[in-house]
This record gives sequence, structure tokens and C-alpha cells, in this order.
Amino acid sequence: MASFRTLSLLLVVVFTNLFSISSFAANSIDGIRVWPAPENTRIVFDVKQKPNYKYFTLSNPERLVIDFTDTKNTVSLKNLADNDPRVKRFRSSVSKGKTRLVLELNQSYQSTVFPLAPAGQYGHRLVIDLYDKARSVKSSVKTVKKAGDIIIGVVAGHGGEDPGSIGGKGTYEKHVTLAIAKKLQKLIDKEKGMRAVMIRTGDYYVNLNRRTSLAREKNVDFLVSIHADAFHTPQPSGGSVWVVTKKRAESELARWLVNREKKSELLGGGGGVIKNTSDSHLALALADMSKEHSLGVSFGVANNVIKEMKKITKMHKKTPQNGNFAVLKSSDIPSILVETGFISNHQEEKNLTWPKHQQRLASAIHVGIKNYFLAYPLQGSYFASVGYKKHKVRSGESLSVLAKRYNISMSKLKSINNLKSNSLRIGQTLKIPRTG
Repeated sequence: MASFRTLSLLLVVVFTNLFSISSFAANSIDGIRVWPAPENTRIVFDVKQKPNYKYFTLSNPERLVIDFTDTKNTVSLKNLADNDPRVKRFRSSVSKGKTRLVLELNQSYQSTVFPLAPAGQYGHRLVIDLYDKARSVKSSVKTVKKAGDIIIGVVAGHGGEDPGSIGGKGTYEKHVTLAIAKKLQKLIDKEKGMRAVMIRTGDYYVNLNRRTSLAREKNVDFLVSIHADAFHTPQPSGGSVWVVTKKRAESELARWLVNREKKSELLGGGGGVIKNTSDSHLALALADMSKEHSLGVSFGVANNVIKEMKKITKMHKKTPQNGNFAVLKSSDIPSILVETGFISNHQEEKNLTWPKHQQRLASAIHVGIKNYFLAYPLQGSYFASVGYKKHKVRSGESLSVLAKRYNISMSKLKSINNLKSNSLRIGQTLKIPRTG
């Protein structure tokens, strides 16, 4: 009888342990990814099911502690922090059905912790963002703009744990966009009168709103975002260039106007007047002019970039397209989004990973932007003192009148425009050299 009771007790213990293990293993951490960036570090936990967690911070030394309930960790923590400037090391312990992960930190950081539902190639995730507390101080320091430079903000789409679209051979869009963006940066920086600002310089993710605020901090005059298109079948191919929809721009404008006391810096050159005027109609008119100017410049650059891209690749869309992309939402900064090709198309996936084709794409984008600002230079820029402006001949204008008006000799004006005689016709377009 005693033997039976002993056996029964052993069975109870065994089944209890089995149940405990089964319960404890209800969820699991199957991957941990660490993405350092200039202003923050993002840590992503890939979990089998929706995470059940709690977290808190400790000081002296600084630590962030996350307790996962009914979860086992399957990931080695040994080298996770090797290349990160904020996390010293990861360590873990298991107690009472919980896995505790401790992040030993170099100092105190502003932290956010949030779960993400399955999306694309990813399942459930728990995301931790560690932000430098000095970020707000850094952000208030504006880039000093060199006189005469047109500053082009270059955004490499996606990055970090956001790979973008993935080609049939496993090519990540984020790698393609960064490669093209870096080549574009070099071309712009070699161009006298232009300077590039990279919004993302490595394999990390920059929040969409942060991209726009970084562009403002760097006094960017124009923003170009590089992407690669994708479709669920491999047939579509070719590039396209997108500008923001007027509706999206107007909704952003309305949001700014409601908060113009706080958001005046978002309203471009007229921001001070817009902030201080008590006349709401004047504020609306000024802001609307800023928006219309921005949309006009965006559309003009888009046409020039398409013209150049046609020379080196097929175009999926031969005119600028309107889109509701978040990166294009800023009414005060003219911007375009360039889809360099379809990464889902087998041949274009191959081309997009080919450095020579990447260089051609970067060159087409560079020349398109340059040609627009040569034709319509910003006031005070180097481009405003070189090249030519256009003049359409009106009734009563003669070659001698125009030569006097623009302080140029008649012979030079004839030579520049390949004129065989002194006769002009109404509506004729002449090139006039710029003198500053």
C-alpha cells in the first residue's frame, strides 16, 4: 500500500512538473535584434505569441528590467551588446515561471517599451527604444548653412528592423536604398553650390516624423526619399517618382494653423509672421502660399528626375504620381519619393544590387534635381549667379531693349541664343545669362 502511495506521489510530481514546463513554455523569445543609431538604440524581441510582460528601471547602476511571463528565452545573450554604445550587456534569470531579462546600461536613457502585432515577415514582437536624453539639446542646434548652398536631404527608405520589400533572391530594399543614397550624397557634395544631408547613414530605422524634423534642423531646401517598389507578382517593372497629394498637404497645413503658436517653425520662411499675426485670414493665405510653392517645386523636380531616369531605366509611370506617403507630408519642405525599380521583378532585383546601375540611378536623380534648381534657382544661392534664366519675348520688346535691360551686349545675346538676325518674334524664349 505504501509502495502504491509512493508511486502515486511520484506520478503527481512528474505530471506537475510536466504541466509546469508546458505552462512555462507557452511562449518563447526566438530572436533578439539590436539596432544602434546616432540618437537611439532599438532592441526587438521576436516572440512566438503575444508577449505578456512588465518592465521597470533601476539606478546605480542603470538597468532596464523586463519580466516575461510564461516565456522561455532561446537566444544566446553573450555578444548582443558588442556593437552598441548604450547597452553594456544582456543577462537573464528564470524564476517562478518568469524569464527576467536585464539590460545593463551605460547611463540613464529615455525608454519606451511596446508590443507589435504580426506584420509582413515578422510575427509578434516586443520593441524597446532607448533615446539619448541629450537629444532635445542636440536637436535645438541648427546646421549652419554655407552661403550659396542648396541643401538636399537624402532619405534612404526603411532601415534596421524594417527591411522594406524583399526580392525573390532575398534582397532587402533597405540595403538597396542606402547604397543608392550614399552614391547620390557623393555626387551632390561634388557639385558646387549643392550639399547633401543624409537622414540615415547606416542600417537603422529613423521614425517617419523624426526624418522631417531632422531635415528642418539641417535647414534642408529639398528632400528626396529613395525606395524600391514591389508587387505580389514579378511582372511589373520600372521606376516612378511621387509627390504628396494636395489633400495630404492641406490636412497638414490645417493641423499647423490650429497650433501655429507652437508650430511656427514648421511653416517655412513666413513662420514668424504666421505665428504673430492676429489675422487668421492672413495666416491662412501665407501658409497656403508656402504649401503651393512647395508643391510646385516638388512637381517641377519630379518632372526633371523622370526625364533623366528615362535615359537609363524603364519607367513604370512616365509622369509624377500623387501619393499619401508620410515622408512627403511636410508642406514647407518640397520633396519627392523615387521608386528606383521593382525589387519583386527578377531582372530589376539584379539591377538594383549592381553598383553600376545604382550609380546611374543616383546620377539621374542628381542631374534632375540640379537641372531644376539651375532653371529656378533659390534666391541667394550659387546657382542664382550661374547659367541662364529664360525670358519670353513680349509685344514691343526688341533685341536692343532686352540687351540694355539685362546689361549684356547685343552680339553676346545673339550668340547665346544662336540668332542669325536682330529680329525677334512675340512668344520667343531667350536665354539670358545670370549675373547674380
